[in-house]
Amino acid sequence: MGSFQLQKYTMSHRAKILCWVSVAIGVITFLAGLKFQSDRIWFSYLIGYFFTVSLALGGLFFTSFNHVTKAGWSVPVRRIAEAFSGFLPIAVFLTIPLLFGAKKLYLWLDLQAVASDPLLEMKASYLNQGFFHIRLLLFFGLWLFFAWKLVSNSLKQDETGDKNLTVQNVKYSIAFLIVFALSYSLFSIDVLMSLEPHWFSTMFGVYTFAGLFHSFLAMLALFTIGLINNGTYKGIVNENHVHDIAKFMWAFTIFFAYIGFSQYMLIWYANLPEETIFFLHRAHGGWFQVSVALFFVKFLIPFLALAPRAAKRSLCHVRNVALLILASQFLDYFWLIFPNYNHEKVVLPTWEVGVLIGFLGAFVLQAKMFLSKNNTVPVKDPRLDEALHHHV
Repeated sequence: MGSFQLQKYTMSHRAKILCWVSVAIGVITFLAGLKFQSDRIWFSYLIGYFFTVSLALGGLFFTSFNHVTKAGWSVPVRRIAEAFSGFLPIAVFLTIPLLFGAKKLYLWLDLQAVASDPLLEMKASYLNQGFFHIRLLLFFGLWLFFAWKLVSNSLKQDETGDKNLTVQNVKYSIAFLIVFALSYSLFSIDVLMSLEPHWFSTMFGVYTFAGLFHSFLAMLALFTIGLINNGTYKGIVNENHVHDIAKFMWAFTIFFAYIGFSQYMLIWYANLPEETIFFLHRAHGGWFQVSVALFFVKFLIPFLALAPRAAKRSLCHVRNVALLILASQFLDYFWLIFPNYNHEKVVLPTWEVGVLIGFLGAFVLQAKMFLSKNNTVPVKDPRLDEALHHHV
């Protein structure tokens, strides 16, 4: 293990209780919602579901592109990303309730509505229950396969030190990035854009990807700083690594704003009714104020907060900005999803927050248990020495 002493991470009893309490809050909120808000609660469920699935896929994407680019700096924190991808098997289980509530979410599952709507009828060959289920099965099957290969090879290398496993992971990563670009775009269209089946945007997949990676980086920063503060990463990860994560956060703050503006500008310029309906629903009844708030909390404030070099190297500061980014990502999903339930007015997202707490509790619990069972660093990765001597 070179010149450092690897500290074993043990999830504290307090952290376990907090995670399980969070899960319980989510479950209770969802069950209460089924009784008192039987239509709205499925939109709340979709927010938490898409949020955490995206975080898990963000971990797999980060792992893959760092293998492909042969990056050295990220080797220690890559194990956190691998831990995040371990949520995908749980996500498969959490997809089952979503399928049961799908008819509350998607107009195109109402056969009578499809029969009376020429546009929906034209889209019926793609937007139908059977093909929807097949696509979800295919997407998760591919994601689980690549997660299993990349993570198992990484853990196996901890024991054997076989450098060929790194070579194999580069090949698997190249294949995954191609699959990910197509599958996540279609997944976003299937579960989010089709909520408003008359609307379409050719940039929607890129928009949701920007949100995926932005929120993943924020969660990665929180876990990394947590492991530094509790001594697990002593002598391994320092402010130089946090600086690089913060640079990515800053860059994707700009990228997200660019994609969001580009999508709006193209739809505004074309002024086609089948496209403008999306923004019209988000320009009245308080939704315009939410749209403006997104500009500040998801772009302007993080952009200014992370611009100085010193800010990117302050653990406390980066942690606070990461929390803001995660909160703004929730607001973005609320803005994307909830107007399909009620675009007449904005309501406090009480049910949505309660359900999301449950999803995040399950996500954090799974990730921390993974790190407890395995080395927190890929100890025999051939590029680890570069990471240990990383300076910015």
